[in-house]
Amino acid sequence: MRKIKFLFLSILIVSFSSCAKKGRPTGGPKDLDAPIFVTANPPYETVNFDKDEIKIYFNEYIKLKDVNKQLIISPPLNPNNPSLITPQGTASKYINIKILDTLLKNTTYTFDFGNSVEDNNESNKLERFKYVFSTGSYIDSLSLKGSVKNSFKSEEIKDIKLLLYQLDSAFTDSIIYKEKPNYVTTTLDSSTYKFTNLKEGKYLLIALKDVASDYIFNPKTDEIGFYKDTITLPKDSVIETPISIFKEKLPFSFKRAKELKKGQLIFAYEGEPNNFKVDVISNVLEDFKTITSFEKDKDTLNFWHSPIEKDSLIFKLTKDQFIDTVVVNLRKKKLDSLVVTSSIGRIINHTDTLFFETTNPITKIDTSKVSLTDIDSLKVLYSPYISKNENKVGFLFNKKFNANYNLKLYPGAFMDIFNQTNDSIKVEFNTKSIESYGDITISVINPNSSFIIIQLTDAKDNTISQQTVESTKSISFKYLIPREYKIRIIYDTNKNGKWDTGNYLKKQKAETVEYYPDIQPVRANWSLNPTITIKQ
Repeated sequence: MRKIKFLFLSILIVSFSSCAKKGRPTGGPKDLDAPIFVTANPPYETVNFDKDEIKIYFNEYIKLKDVNKQLIISPPLNPNNPSLITPQGTASKYINIKILDTLLKNTTYTFDFGNSVEDNNESNKLERFKYVFSTGSYIDSLSLKGSVKNSFKSEEIKDIKLLLYQLDSAFTDSIIYKEKPNYVTTTLDSSTYKFTNLKEGKYLLIALKDVASDYIFNPKTDEIGFYKDTITLPKDSVIETPISIFKEKLPFSFKRAKELKKGQLIFAYEGEPNNFKVDVISNVLEDFKTITSFEKDKDTLNFWHSPIEKDSLIFKLTKDQFIDTVVVNLRKKKLDSLVVTSSIGRIINHTDTLFFETTNPITKIDTSKVSLTDIDSLKVLYSPYISKNENKVGFLFNKKFNANYNLKLYPGAFMDIFNQTNDSIKVEFNTKSIESYGDITISVINPNSSFIIIQLTDAKDNTISQQTVESTKSISFKYLIPREYKIRIIYDTNKNGKWDTGNYLKKQKAETVEYYPDIQPVRANWSLNPTITIKQ
């Protein structure tokens, strides 16, 4: 009897355990649904709107993320009286909008929240949620859509503001520098845009990388693009050609001059420095030496001079029609010593130049104190040169594949502008085998004999090498390090050998740039043979 009771009790326990296991709550499937707009007060697309407060309700608790960055109100309101959006930082089932600005009459307004509305638990986004109303008797319903792109780089650009200005009697081209547009929208996290709730009319379309987020074009900080033709609504609902965004070259203006360190002055400017010259007009000795160079990627001219016992120097600055005089005080007491460093490691690639970087500009090379030999200690012929734009000394020589080299700089090989010389330096390096490299040979079909620059770039669009083409021909990029490359095509319409940006007031677009659609994965001892057809 006891055995039967024990067996029954064991079965009962197992049964309860099994039931408990089956009934354990798992929390259910993860919520993947975005919040749903339920209603609003005043209702969505209200006409004859005359309120100053709006409440928008959702089916669940929501939160606002980066709403101050993502909210676009079109037409834009006065930034001095921004609308108050609450709650922020806490979860709520509604959004409250307090309008502080005076609304325009007979105008359709759009409050575009972008992707800022999320559910509270899983952060599912309600994408491009909009609230629309009209202060007139109807809702404007026309739309305009298109896309934007970077003028020079292949990367997709995001968060571009699109601006529409109505072409009326008050319109001038300079309006974008001082007044807000009639309508705005944004690309947010894509390259496409769409205006909605527009009224019939003729418009100027501008694209702006708007650093200050004020819808005003500031050439010093902002990038711009424009649609050259007039937008006519409702005819032009889709813009097929992407708007290219570029940074304008600013008009030249001199900013300041100062002593950076003893023997080195800097002259800061804005704009294109072509023909910008700096000349000393103080009385100096005949052996007074100067070197000038424009600093790469900076609006700065470096002015180096030999030591002089003066409290200041007077300079004459000229550029085209610009003439100015400036005095620079000399207060630094100690010269920087000459430091020389090699630009390469143990391996030098076949197309690279052996450079030595120097802290001060070099004025003289004593080749009797330079020794370049191979592994057998045989002398290697070389040609040294001093860079005009950087503090560098280069050595050109016929590099053999899979070879070892030894370069020695004895004391006094280099002399800088301050008559200082280098310490002893020894550099050992080797080259790779020819099989370590790949190459790309491009067949360029150029039926109209357009002037084209073909550039090979790395994955980040940095230029590796380039060649110009004016006819149908094949061009080769040899001895490439195995990695991925891009092919950039520049339509050099003014034939100056470089890419030129645009200018809004001149209605001048940046020179056209295209990218060959396929990445070029170069492998060792391998050749790629793409074909490019020039379209213009």
